[in-house]
Amino acid sequence: MGRFAAVGMMVLMLFAGTAAAQQVAYTWDGMGVGVVGSSKCATYKMKIDVTVEGNKVKGVFQQDNRPERAFEAVADANGMYKAKATLEEGTLDVSGSIKDANPTIVLDGYCKFGGKLTKK
Repeated sequence: MGRFAAVGMMVLMLFAGTAAAQQVAYTWDGMGVGVVGSSKCATYKMKIDVTVEGNKVKGVFQQDNRPERAFEAVADANGMYKAKATLEEGTLDVSGSIKDANPTIVLDGYCKFGGKLTKK
């Protein structure tokens, strides 16, 4: 009987672990916000897609008429993440939260893009 209980517990833990690692997809699109030295940010439109699996965060973003870019990050115990995304000339700082109540993203560099993520 004890062996069956142990096997049952292992199966339960396997399913619980699988459920916890489900992928969740989010999106954001909108206009940029100016930073010091840039007056065109409000005319730049960006689309950001984010996929979360456990604490792994992967994103793809594309400004209109520009190449698609990607980033990867690992969220900390509080659900916060930070990364750098490589551009042709420099990088963008990527940060945000994967908390269910308020998932967010910010791309910060030549302009600022981001806000609350919407579940796909």
